[in-house]
Amino acid sequence: MTTNKMAVLAKRPFGDIKDDDFDIIEAPLEALKDGEFRVEVAYISLDPAMRGWMNDIKSYVPPVGIGEVMRALATGTVSESKHPKFAVGDTVSGLFGAQTHAISNGESVAKIDTNLAPMPTWMGGFGMPGMTAYFGLLEVGLPKEGETVVVSAASGAVGQVVGQIAKIKGCRAVGIAGGPEKCAYLVEELGFDAAVDYKADGFYKKLRAACPDGIDVNFENVGGEIFDTILAQMNPFGRVALCGLISGYNATELPPGPKNFPAILTKRLNIRGFIVFDYAKKYGQAIKEMAGWHAQGKLKFKEDIRDGGIEVFPQTLRELYSGGNFGKLILKV
Repeated sequence: MTTNKMAVLAKRPFGDIKDDDFDIIEAPLEALKDGEFRVEVAYISLDPAMRGWMNDIKSYVPPVGIGEVMRALATGTVSESKHPKFAVGDTVSGLFGAQTHAISNGESVAKIDTNLAPMPTWMGGFGMPGMTAYFGLLEVGLPKEGETVVVSAASGAVGQVVGQIAKIKGCRAVGIAGGPEKCAYLVEELGFDAAVDYKADGFYKKLRAACPDGIDVNFENVGGEIFDTILAQMNPFGRVALCGLISGYNATELPPGPKNFPAILTKRLNIRGFIVFDYAKKYGQAIKEMAGWHAQGKLKFKEDIRDGGIEVFPQTLRELYSGGNFGKLILKV
């Protein structure tokens, strides 16, 4: 008999995510009600925001409850349906959770075109990370042709797309990543103008050398020392699209604020946080334009797909917070 295998939140993490923060359980498939359909999950998206979803704090979405299937974006195929708009065989993406089979009423579920791109790409470049990059850069960062755009965590799912869109828009794109392999990939494969290894000595000087005219737009994914270094090199009236602060997600106490906070005042910087779901009504517009760039070879996506299924969900999720992934981290179910 087919069963549903799930990664269930067992307790709220303190510091780094541990294996026993989750229970891996199996249960019989539940019967469908009218207006529902079942999805056989193929790929699960692993995203930095998951760490915040596990905390019992007020945020833009409710926390995952103890005993609940871990919230996760996923793609899969409809295997059974009592819904008029979803048929058996449809390929779909949605918040199906970290499980092998999901039941949905169709809310916030999108049909995906696997002729345009394979399922994993709908978790990355054409999924939430791609939408985050597109709207964060273009509607929050507001880059102008000839400006310098710096993106941290540049080899990750969001950062790699940000830099490429910056180039498409006529900007100088500078990425910050960890290690020579990732930095080389940004320049040689994705066309960034420069990449700076934050793990190497002399990061401040190397970033300044990569941005001889200063920094106009910062797409910030990391926070901490990296963000402080960038703030010191921002140009007057620069813009910061504050997407993530992953360096502090596993902190056990509130991290200190930016040391270079006065630069926000003296340089008259505009810093704006944003959540990709704010732009949900415009996703279709973004996918259409990005699909065109992708078809022209101007936009490439790198996915880091891991095998092992639901059993290795906790260990794979941890990779996000140690820089262990290279590209969009996806778990194959």
